[in-house]
Amino acid sequence: MSISGAGGMKPGRWTWHLALLAAAALLVLWLFRADTTHLVDIWWTSTTYGHCLFIGPVVGWLVWQRRAELSQLTPTAWWPGLILVAGGGFLWLLGDAATVSLIRQLGLVATLEGLVVTLLGPMVARGLLFPLGYAWFLVPFGAELEKPLQQITVSIVMPLLDWTGIPASADGVLIHAGRYWFEVAEACSGSKFVLAMVAFATLVANLCFRSPWRRAVFMIVSLIVPVIANGIRAWGTIFAADKTSIEVAGGFDHIVFGWVFFALVMAAVLAIGWRYFDRSPDDPAFDPARLQAMPGRRIDPLLAAMLAVAITAIFPSWSGFAANRAAWLPTRLVLPQVPGWTMVPTQSIWRPDYPGADAVLQQAYRDAEGHQVDLAVAVFSRQREGGKLGAFGTGVIHGADRWLRVADLGRVAGGDTMRIMATGPDGQSQNRDVATWYRIGDTLTPDMRRVKIETMKARLLGQRQMAVAVHVASEGDDPRAIEAFVRALGPVDLFADHLTGQR
Repeated sequence: MSISGAGGMKPGRWTWHLALLAAAALLVLWLFRADTTHLVDIWWTSTTYGHCLFIGPVVGWLVWQRRAELSQLTPTAWWPGLILVAGGGFLWLLGDAATVSLIRQLGLVATLEGLVVTLLGPMVARGLLFPLGYAWFLVPFGAELEKPLQQITVSIVMPLLDWTGIPASADGVLIHAGRYWFEVAEACSGSKFVLAMVAFATLVANLCFRSPWRRAVFMIVSLIVPVIANGIRAWGTIFAADKTSIEVAGGFDHIVFGWVFFALVMAAVLAIGWRYFDRSPDDPAFDPARLQAMPGRRIDPLLAAMLAVAITAIFPSWSGFAANRAAWLPTRLVLPQVPGWTMVPTQSIWRPDYPGADAVLQQAYRDAEGHQVDLAVAVFSRQREGGKLGAFGTGVIHGADRWLRVADLGRVAGGDTMRIMATGPDGQSQNRDVATWYRIGDTLTPDMRRVKIETMKARLLGQRQMAVAVHVASEGDDPRAIEAFVRALGPVDLFADHLTGQR
C-alpha cells in the first residue's frame, strides 16, 4: 500500500510505515477484540448511534483528501508516541476496572491514535490532526444527554399544546393530552438526532469555515435547531393523535422522524450557514512546508511497532488477572426477619433486573399499621461485562419493562429514590417509590458514579470485589414506609455484609 500525490517520497518509506501501522493496529484490535466487537454491534443495532457507522468512511475520506499534502512529508517512527499508546492502554484499563464501556472504548481509540503518532511521527500526525480528532466520534457517547433532553422536549411541547387548544398536564416525562397518555421516552428525547447533528456539524465546520467565530456560531445553531425541531415533532405527534388516533399518529411519527425529519433539519442547518461559508472543501487542509522539520527521538519502525503491541498487551493481561479475584459467597442467601415487620407474599408486579448476578432476592414485609414494602437485593461476587451494577437497561427498571420512571425524589433514608409507574393486569396504574443503596467493598453509597470509582479501585488494586444492590420499594406517596423499614432493618452496610457472609 502506498500514497501517491503531487510531491515525491522515498521509495518504500510510506509503504513500510503503513504496513507496520496496519499490522500493529490489527493486533491491538485483536487484543481488545471484545470491545471492538461491542463497538460494531452498537453501531449496527443502536438507533441512537447508527451515525457511527459513517464515521470510519468519513475519516478515510478525510485522509484521502490530504494525500497530496501527506505525500510531501516523510513518515518517521517516534518513540515518545509510545507514551500515548501506554496512556490509551491505561485509560482502557481504568474503564475495564470500573466496568464502564465508554472509557474502555475511548482507551481503544486513544491506543490506535498513539500508534499513528508512533509509527508515522508527529509531523504526519499534525497533518492528520482533524481526521484523528474526528475519529473520536466512533465512540458512542452522549447517553447522559437523554434525561435533560427529555425535560426540554416536555417544556417545548406543553406551551404548544396549550396554544393549539389541547388540554394537557405533565408528570415528569409523562404527558396526558386529550384522550391519551404519552411518554417522552429516551427514544423521543431527540438525543440520537442531536448526536448525529453534532458529528455532521463538526465536519461541515471544518470543511466550510476558516473563521473560528463562524465555526463556533455554526456549531451552536446546529445544537439549538434540532432540539427545538424535536420538540415540535413531539407536539406534532400528540396533535395528530388528538385529531385522529394514537395508531395513525404513531405511524406518522415513525415515518417523519425516521425518513424525512432528519434530512429536513440538516438541510435547514446547511441553508442557515451556506451564505457564511468562507472556505471551499477542496482547499488544502494544511501547508506541508510548515511540517517538514524532522523530529528527534527517532526509533527503528519495526522495533517501535513491536514495543507498541507489547505495551498494549500489558493492560488486558493485568485485567484478566484481576478479574478472577471473585469474593466468597455463602451457599445459601436468606433475607432476614425485620423487627416490627412481618414477611408476607409479595403482590407487586415490580421486579428489579440484574442479569449476571450471583443472586437476586425479593421479599415483601408489612408492619402493624398496614404499611408494606418490598426488599430486593442483587449480589455479585465480582463485576464484569454481562454481570455488573449499573449496566444499561438494568436495575430498578430494565429495558423492556412496563415500568416508567416519572420523577426523582432525592434521598429517602439515605437512599437515592425514584418514583416509577406502570399499568397493572387490571388496567389500573400503580406507583412505586424505590430507594437504592450500593455496597462496594467497604463503601456504602447511593451514587452510581461512586460505584464506578470503587469498583475501579478494587479491580486495579486486587481488592475484594463484592458488590450488592439494595432496593426498598413502597407504594407511591408513602415514603415514610421506606424510612420506617430502614430504621428497623438497621444500617444498610451491615445488612449487606451479614447477608453475604462478610461479617
